[in-house]
Amino acid sequence: MTAAARDGTKRIYVLAPMQSDDVPEVSQLERRCFTNPWPESAYYRELREPERNYYLVLRQELPETGEAEPEREEGRGPLVLLPRLRRPLRTTTRPLVGFAGMWIVYGEAHVTTIGVAPEHRRLGLGEALFLALVSEAIRRGAEFLTLEVRVSNRAAQALYEKYGLTRQGVRPRYYSDNAEDAYIMTSPSLRDPAYRQYLLELKRRLTEKLAREHIEIVERTA
Repeated sequence: MTAAARDGTKRIYVLAPMQSDDVPEVSQLERRCFTNPWPESAYYRELREPERNYYLVLRQELPETGEAEPEREEGRGPLVLLPRLRRPLRTTTRPLVGFAGMWIVYGEAHVTTIGVAPEHRRLGLGEALFLALVSEAIRRGAEFLTLEVRVSNRAAQALYEKYGLTRQGVRPRYYSDNAEDAYIMTSPSLRDPAYRQYLLELKRRLTEKLAREHIEIVERTA
């Protein structure tokens, strides 16, 4: 647990659709997360087809004190000796801490990427991004969700298995940086009422976990 959680300070994260202006930051963060990052041009290309692609960014909302606001002097008597405290302007910064995306084609949602800044991992943010993709896949009427994952990435596989995804095959030498194989994983039917109920239970558990970490995720549509 981080210091921010220990002192009870709530951390606010904002989840929103990726925009073209986000791409340079996404690309920079991706280079921190992966050894085989996409070129920026790939993201710009994906964002031009929102009807078949869906990309998200996650930003942490941090308060920041700006320059002090001058205080008016009217109404202060001649006997006032001490200067009045000036009220600082409150602004916010929103550093990018995560991103995710998928394709939706012919009833299949295919996760293309999920990344979280190393210093923000193990808080449930990657799971929140994944759940947001699953929710959007359901909203768009997809029947299945698929993805590839490195055979060595047990942490990611454990998350996907938690959400009911199973291995359906292997793509040999899928990753260009080290020729590592990838597992192909597929979800149960997203239209299955029992699976949707299970997803609601997982969402409840995640919400409780985030609350314990004093984390709130705010979703914005634009």
